[in-house]
Amino acid sequence: MKALVVTRIGGPEELPDMLEIREIPEPVANEGEVLVRVEAVGVNFADVLGVKGKYPGGPQPPYVPGREFSGVVEATGEAVMGYAQHSACAERIAVSRKMVWSRPQNWDATLGAAFPVNYFTAWLALWKGGVVPEIAPADPSPIGDAKPYRALIHAAAGGVGTAGVQLGRLMEIETFGTASQDTKLERLKEFGLDHGINYKREDYEQRVMELTNGEGVDVVFDSLAGEHTAKSLRCCRFLGRVIMYGNTSGERPKFDTMAMYSKAASLHGLWLSKLSLNETLMQQALRSMTPWIDSGRLKPIVGATLPFEQTADAYRMLLERTNFGKVALTLG
Repeated sequence: MKALVVTRIGGPEELPDMLEIREIPEPVANEGEVLVRVEAVGVNFADVLGVKGKYPGGPQPPYVPGREFSGVVEATGEAVMGYAQHSACAERIAVSRKMVWSRPQNWDATLGAAFPVNYFTAWLALWKGGVVPEIAPADPSPIGDAKPYRALIHAAAGGVGTAGVQLGRLMEIETFGTASQDTKLERLKEFGLDHGINYKREDYEQRVMELTNGEGVDVVFDSLAGEHTAKSLRCCRFLGRVIMYGNTSGERPKFDTMAMYSKAASLHGLWLSKLSLNETLMQQALRSMTPWIDSGRLKPIVGATLPFEQTADAYRMLLERTNFGKVALTLG
């Protein structure tokens, strides 16, 4: 079968030479797995880190990339969307039945491929942030009855960011989003963003405190790490939480322990690769979002769709932060 293969590790400038369409053996579905004919694949920053050799525990070349996908189960014809650690950028993938979910009837394959990583991550960030206490009685919200809940979403125009903005509107959360361009922030308002902050022009820490009269926010989506982790902690209100799920700055997170002490703030790690193994949690997340999906109020935002042959261009879009919403690949 045809598949996209990462042939070696290298830097962004080497991307076209590191990716190759090859013929590889067909996968075989083992017990508990299904064979899916892939129609579309979502692109994530984890994929970019993988080709740079910087994704923890990632596969070594040569390997087939792709963490989320949408297609059809070969044995039944069921349209599904799914999640895997790699191997989705191929004509077929064998994956655990627990890691595929029925694709909404009114969604095409591209929308299905844009859902798993972004929307599960955003929902889990809000859950860990204590914003969805009725869903997670074992981890209740420390915020109490304070209204409105507030969320600061870094990289708000990206895949997880746009998902967080949409969920924030549906959960009646006051959202603050950072992005590098005013045009992106204006588009985000269409999807429910309350306060846009251009981090190229404004200090987002100062702006958040101005907008909240010095109180801060309840939860921060931190995909940046580096100095932004310390700044995010300072953006918290009392008992606020920073949810760290990425490291796009390429730097180790820095902490402001005084901010943590003075605000009783905390930082939580979120790694979808590990949380996705909790079938009960994943099913609960999907069930809670399903009414919004069925009503059409929640739908992935796909900013660009490219063929597998242009995967290098898709990766560059994420590296250069030129994308809005999800970048997806299709197998021609």
